[in-house]
Amino acid sequence: MLVSRSLVVWGVAVLAGGLLAGCSTPINRAPVEDRGTFAASSGTTGPAGALPEVKPLPGAENAGKPGYYTVKPGDTLIRIGLENGQSWKDIARWNNLENANLIEVGQVLRVVPPAAAAATAVASDTGVVTRPVTSSPLAAASAASAPKPSASAASTPAAVAPAAAPSAPAVATAPAAAAATDDVNFIWPSSGSLLAGFDEVRNKGYDIGGKAGDPVLAAADGRVVYAGAGLRGYGNLVILKHNNTYLTAYAHNQTLLVKEDQNVRRGQKIAEMGSTDADRVKLHFEIRRQGKPVDPARYLPSR
Repeated sequence: MLVSRSLVVWGVAVLAGGLLAGCSTPINRAPVEDRGTFAASSGTTGPAGALPEVKPLPGAENAGKPGYYTVKPGDTLIRIGLENGQSWKDIARWNNLENANLIEVGQVLRVVPPAAAAATAVASDTGVVTRPVTSSPLAAASAASAPKPSASAASTPAAVAPAAAPSAPAVATAPAAAAATDDVNFIWPSSGSLLAGFDEVRNKGYDIGGKAGDPVLAAADGRVVYAGAGLRGYGNLVILKHNNTYLTAYAHNQTLLVKEDQNVRRGQKIAEMGSTDADRVKLHFEIRRQGKPVDPARYLPSR
């Protein structure tokens, strides 16, 4: 009985081997490959093999235009606002961002108000750089106090001749007048000693020493455009916008005493000195002109 069963098993094995040897097509495992790669190499054009459509990033049509910024790796809306002299909330509103934390590398953002961007584009196209002249209390007061020409003077030919002259001198003085209205009278934000001065590469402002809890003062009247700890390297940070030209930044604070969109006065206590994201207790103070850091020595009074 045992011999018969062994013979049956041996016969089945021989038969199977003969069938396998006689097959003209070998049996192979199906290859594992990317569907998109396979479809592209085989020329397949069906839905399963279609390559994904690459959609342009928001604002790509504005790349390189004046008043726009292309997002780089590591950027946040807070940093973009600081580097361009704007409030991050304004940038989010101008670009219809539902979530300010969701921006993509390569995305192009408007970083100036829509009206200013249009004026900048026109100036760039014509090759003439001008700044819009806006109405201000100072300008209104100057206009009100300006002497008015008499009727007899206005009726003389000599008075008519200058009116027909080219308006180039008036255009040339407009930027200077606008710049004058943007001047800010800064004060020192702390009474501590100066630890490190301005360096364009290594230090974008002043480092001022002191003790934990020392008052940090607003260097000028302004509006709080940021108060938080969302910018790496700055710790607890306050950013004030003083006008369309100047921002100031106050970093490494222990405590923040103001909120975003709050108006503050020069000399008002806005924070307490600390050491957040720093190697010691200090205030890192920056003055930025149109988003670019400038040497505070040019703006602060001597002491």
